[in-house]
Amino acid sequence: MTGISHEEFIRDYARAVTSGDAGVFAGAGLSRPSGYVDWRELLREIASDLKLNIDKEIDLVEVAQFHLNEKRSRSRLNEKLIDEFTKAASPNDNHRILARLPLVSVWTTNYDTLIEDSIRAAGRNPDVKITQANLAQTRPGRDVVVYKMHGDISQPQAAVLTKDDYERYESSHRLFVENLQGDLVSTTFLFLGFSFTDPNIDYVLRRVRVLLGENQRTHYCIMRQPKPPKGGGKMRAEYDYEKRRLELRIEDLKRFAIQTVLVNEYEEITDLLRAISKRAHRRNIFVSGSAREPGIFGVSRLNDFARRIGRELIERDYNLVSGFGRGLGDQVILGALEGIHGTHKGDDSNRTLIRPFPRAKSGDNQSTTNTRHREDLISQSGAAIFLCGNRDYGGEVKKSKGVLEEFRIAKSLGRYPIPVGCTGYAAEEIWNEVSNNVDAFYPMKGVKTALKALGDATKSDSDLIDAVFKILDRVTKSQS
Repeated sequence: MTGISHEEFIRDYARAVTSGDAGVFAGAGLSRPSGYVDWRELLREIASDLKLNIDKEIDLVEVAQFHLNEKRSRSRLNEKLIDEFTKAASPNDNHRILARLPLVSVWTTNYDTLIEDSIRAAGRNPDVKITQANLAQTRPGRDVVVYKMHGDISQPQAAVLTKDDYERYESSHRLFVENLQGDLVSTTFLFLGFSFTDPNIDYVLRRVRVLLGENQRTHYCIMRQPKPPKGGGKMRAEYDYEKRRLELRIEDLKRFAIQTVLVNEYEEITDLLRAISKRAHRRNIFVSGSAREPGIFGVSRLNDFARRIGRELIERDYNLVSGFGRGLGDQVILGALEGIHGTHKGDDSNRTLIRPFPRAKSGDNQSTTNTRHREDLISQSGAAIFLCGNRDYGGEVKKSKGVLEEFRIAKSLGRYPIPVGCTGYAAEEIWNEVSNNVDAFYPMKGVKTALKALGDATKSDSDLIDAVFKILDRVTKSQS
């Protein structure tokens, strides 16, 4: 089959994310891992009441219309929506990864609130559009616009469900149609969990194609390949049919400049999104460190060094991510602010991501809250610098558990660790582990000499700073 390579997709879509002109179109498949039903399951009981087998039906919108025709009321459909989409559910990994990407817009045909819930949980501000009246209003300080083009569970009576709803859509939701058409022209979309059977989307795609022809913007979708059967006969015939139909669908989507990315299992989608996140955030650098005791550097030198790290991150066109801690954290942030002041280039609002550790909500464990906060910040970074790392535990200075946890998180997310081992304590432990497994942490070449320098206590501050940025520049270039 003729889908594009994973590497090409990751590179090009991440580039659109970084440039600030990427969006997502989410279908029911995005919410299914969280426990919500897709359209077929939503209408299973409805079809059974009509004496239809939902598994044999192709046009599911027609099934909903048949029910409305027979009952002359959509109350049962509304009740079904409420029953299915008010169940307790939490955003899944894919929701969380998408929520942290700097997307321009998210369009969805889903009725649930998992998308906007995950964006808020990531500390970002979604501007949710459910009705046409919402489109005339702009939420102050919004980070991303979420268009719920088929409605929301809070208004089940207005949800787009039946053929009547779809046939009226161009007039009843004209502003949604126009906004989507505009976004398809100016934004690179990733269609996720979407089957391309929605007549509204098909209408808009056709309109854009007629207007722009071969000048359409490239979009992407992810689809699963059919699994080869273990046996022959009927199973082989069904596989060959599904495979051929997918080949035809892939070619047809190219008419709308939609490139298909094929996966063998849906779980691969999470890996693809993580790779996009890593590449899109590659210039965001998390700095981890604490120093109840300054070690061989001494207080003055360690503070000056941390401040210089922050300043040079900005001056060298990187961005600072920090959990805002006292001592070293203050110095790194101060240095970054000095860098912003000295290299002002217009909009500096995205040069720093600084969030203090939140207090645990009632009933929550503070340690668990801290872990989630660390995961959120590190997931929005491409690399993590580690300085010193010690705390006072009951009157005894020991390696910081928080700094070591941040290293474990960075490692699990595939972020590049840059430990300044000569600052001692947790940073030294991390440096030892990374130095003993360089190839595992850095698949690219050209970092060993710089990494070795970071463990050398005889090196000057300038030598150490140069070593840090040689590694940063090398890993950043490898993802360009």
